[in-house]
This record gives sequence, structure tokens and C-alpha cells, in this order.
Amino acid sequence: MAISVRDVIPLSQARANLSELADQVHAGAEKIITKNGEGYVALINAQRLDYYHQLERERIHLLLIEDASKGLADVAADQVKDARSALKRRRDARTAD
Repeated sequence: MAISVRDVIPLSQARANLSELADQVHAGAEKIITKNGEGYVALINAQRLDYYHQLERERIHLLLIEDASKGLADVAADQVKDARSALKRRRDARTAD
């Protein structure tokens, strides 16, 4: 949904017309509320906010799956290091200084 000039509202106007704005947002509009001429907050439908949060969780899950796949590919290609050995080498290098 594209934001139009009508959907950008100064904070003072939003304060005065909150009930009307809430009705418009509930009907599907989205509003950008400005403060000192700059974007400040957005007013969106609660269901749409839930949907955005769900999308973000799914994106995080996809990133985790991608990282796990890369890790499994490293294991399959024998490109892994033993964490204990790496930590011991690091500790030994620090004590040698």
C-alpha cells in the first residue's frame, strides 16, 4: 500500500484527531505521524502489525536455517576446527607473551 500526502500527519493534528485516525487505520489506511517535520511514528492496524511480526520471525528462522546449512556444508567438506583446540592454542599464545 502506497503512502500518500494525506497519510502524513503532524503530531499535533494526530493528537486532535486520534479517534478519526484510528477509524481510518482500522479500515485499512496507514498513517505516518511527523514531529518537527520528520517521520516520528506509524499508525497501523493491529492485525497488520501482527503480520509484520510474523514475517520477521519467519525471516529469522530462514536465516538460522541458512546458517545451519552452511555449517553442515563445512562439516561435509571437512572445513571445521575443534573449538577446544582453538581455545587452548589461543590461551597458550597469551601465556607465551
